[in-house]
Amino acid sequence: MSSGPLTETVTLSQARDLIRCLSHEQSVLLLAPPGVGKSDVVRQAAAADGLECRSLLGTQIAPEDVSGVPRIVGERSVFCPPRVLLPETAGKFCLFLDELPACAPDVQKAFYSLLLERRIGEYLLPEGTWVVAAGNRAEDKALVRTISSALINRVLVLNVRIDVPEWLEWARANRVREDVIQFIEQSPEALLRPVPDKPVPFSTPRAWASLARALDLVGARGRLTAALVRALAVGRVSEDDARRFAAAWLGNPAESASLEEKLNWPLAQLELSVRATTCLESEGITVVRELIVRTDDELLEIRNFSETALREVRAKLALHGLRLGTSA
Repeated sequence: MSSGPLTETVTLSQARDLIRCLSHEQSVLLLAPPGVGKSDVVRQAAAADGLECRSLLGTQIAPEDVSGVPRIVGERSVFCPPRVLLPETAGKFCLFLDELPACAPDVQKAFYSLLLERRIGEYLLPEGTWVVAAGNRAEDKALVRTISSALINRVLVLNVRIDVPEWLEWARANRVREDVIQFIEQSPEALLRPVPDKPVPFSTPRAWASLARALDLVGARGRLTAALVRALAVGRVSEDDARRFAAAWLGNPAESASLEEKLNWPLAQLELSVRATTCLESEGITVVRELIVRTDDELLEIRNFSETALREVRAKLALHGLRLGTSA
């Protein structure tokens, strides 16, 4: 009997500790969805150990940015490594290869000796130097290329997950707005949403922190209104989360309910007329989920269900961001 692939995950704080324990000898690759905080945790680990963090961005480098360019010394050519990889000072540092999975295949090859042997051509990195890489996964719909088996075999892969209590602790320590913190406490699933198929804003820890900062900046000018809160939220996080956050900010608990909660509401939650409710219940429709999958024509086929009742149902559903003919 076959089993699926085994994937173990670590939290950001665990990843930070492992980086500090391992990176002076073993190259570490952090894999996680966009906006989780991979880059920040690498810099935090380096700062905690008093190391300068030097970064290379995988999408913006060529092979010669790793191997260096040749110069003639005597009658031989010698490759001169770039300063970011081999600084003039002999002290150890943290070399951060950001977006490594986005590197072109020839750039990945150029990293082989660096990742395994801490060597650039004939030059060795200063003893104790860290080599840490990070990037997104193939399923994250980001710019990710196939990572060669040779490269994977040269790094320790850490799959990073988001831990909500850990993020809330970080948010309070970094003075993130209380309304954002409270919203994530009440709706922890909103902290990180799957990457959408379309290029639209979606909820990540980075997006929520950025939204909180935007609200602070606008609020400091005395310009924060309900309309602007909604606009800022829609521009940063997933649409449903944005609507619910804006409703919670206004103190509207009904509108701040999640989509799944709304689908499970009894019909009474919509406050329909007795006539409309009776007609729907006679058809076996008792919760919102069973109502929204019906079309206008299907409802009008119910005995005694009139055009007036249909308009009422549409209006009541619209108040909660719902409509008929929706697959649940």
